[in-house]
Amino acid sequence: MTDATLSASLVSLGDLAWDVLAKPDTLLLPGGDTTGRLELSGGGSAANLAVWAARLGTPTTFVGKIGKDRFGELATAELRAEGVQAEVTESAAHPTGVILALIDRRGQRAMLTGQGADWELLPGELPHAALTRTRHLHLTAWSLFRDPPRAAALEAAHIAKDAGATLSLDPGSFQMIQQLGREQFLGIVDAVPFDVLFPNDDEARAMSGERDNAAALTWLRERYPHALIALKMDEEGALLEGPHTARVQVPATRDPLVDATGAGDAFGGAFLSQWLRGRDAEAAARVAVQVGGWVVSRFGARPPADADLARRLSGVGAALSSLPAPDFSPPDASPEVNA
Repeated sequence: MTDATLSASLVSLGDLAWDVLAKPDTLLLPGGDTTGRLELSGGGSAANLAVWAARLGTPTTFVGKIGKDRFGELATAELRAEGVQAEVTESAAHPTGVILALIDRRGQRAMLTGQGADWELLPGELPHAALTRTRHLHLTAWSLFRDPPRAAALEAAHIAKDAGATLSLDPGSFQMIQQLGREQFLGIVDAVPFDVLFPNDDEARAMSGERDNAAALTWLRERYPHALIALKMDEEGALLEGPHTARVQVPATRDPLVDATGAGDAFGGAFLSQWLRGRDAEAAARVAVQVGGWVVSRFGARPPADADLARRLSGVGAALSSLPAPDFSPPDASPEVNA
């Protein structure tokens, strides 16, 4: 474990997987064939958030589990090339997870998640030093929907919280909430001592039972009065309210929707990078909507940063981190691994 890991401002724990992005040119028909756009890259909600926080200059560590395979090597190498410290456990028994994202012609995506090694993280595999020295821990509900990895996620939350860190949670998937059952999911979430909640509109409605965003936010604030709620509403921007933040809506950008994959993760990483610097929630959200809007207008969850993104961030008082050119070669024969 390196000194950089120990001093990380943000630890993101959860899913690191291999993304397969597919955007057909026409409708997929049973037994048919068509052309389209395909892309392979490292993914996973927690890993995506870590990348975006690091891109905006926050020292970040990812904690998770991968298979002892080529996909795991490549996904981890991509994280490190982005400046993210990787505290990963390797599994010989489970492959690295694979996520298929099917993107329609409007840019909306449906995800099929293969349960790989990222679903098998155990409490004994947690890097305690990283968790006790971080300022903030981020979790996604993908680490809560089943056990394992639920016990590891809850243990990590209490280790970090007891050490004085703040905590954020992304509810992950409205469909998984429905499949698990609303009341069971809420019971699990109630055990997570989070300070910030990042639901999208579908997840907020699934949790609250309310039909509109304003009512869902009111319900969430009543259920979690200690927490800042940052409700992500796609083309309507973000709706914020917390114990120290009056309700405010931050408008979205006017970017065309090409691919929504990873936009919520990008929003969360950008938001936390600013909030952890002491910026208020509204200022952090103004940075986050710029990053989210830039991502949806491009293909994939982690498009290469460009001059347009730098210009947008400059306009809201933020900046990209200065990183070396990405090197996606595999790690050496002795990568950092928690046994």
